[in-house]
Amino acid sequence: MRGSMKAYKTVAVHSQIDVASPYKVVQMLLAGALERLAKARLAIEQQNISQRGELIGKTIDIIQQLQASLDMEAGGEISANLENLYDFMVRELMLANTEGSSERLEGVSGLLRNIKEGWDAIPLEQQAVPA
Repeated sequence: MRGSMKAYKTVAVHSQIDVASPYKVVQMLLAGALERLAKARLAIEQQNISQRGELIGKTIDIIQQLQASLDMEAGGEISANLENLYDFMVRELMLANTEGSSERLEGVSGLLRNIKEGWDAIPLEQQAVPA
């Protein structure tokens, strides 16, 4: 039963992504990264090294997707700053995994929460991609 629920959730997420706006996709990626970091902190507390590594690896994948989606030409200084911040987060997550450091995970979570709060505050009329 557990496997079928996981498969259903995966299909549901992929269906949402297929119809979501680029704004919503970024929103979902940020939320997914934060969720995995929370689970990774729990894995550290439970000393579950394999789960910790898997969750941190998935978070790194998400951050790299966010980084790859940056439009350096249109985004200018903001995109450059985000790229540097994403690089920093990936390095911190690698260290967190190696060290089993909840503090490093919390630091990255705080940065992602700040980005997500800013993203969520974008007015509806500015969420559409210009033609």
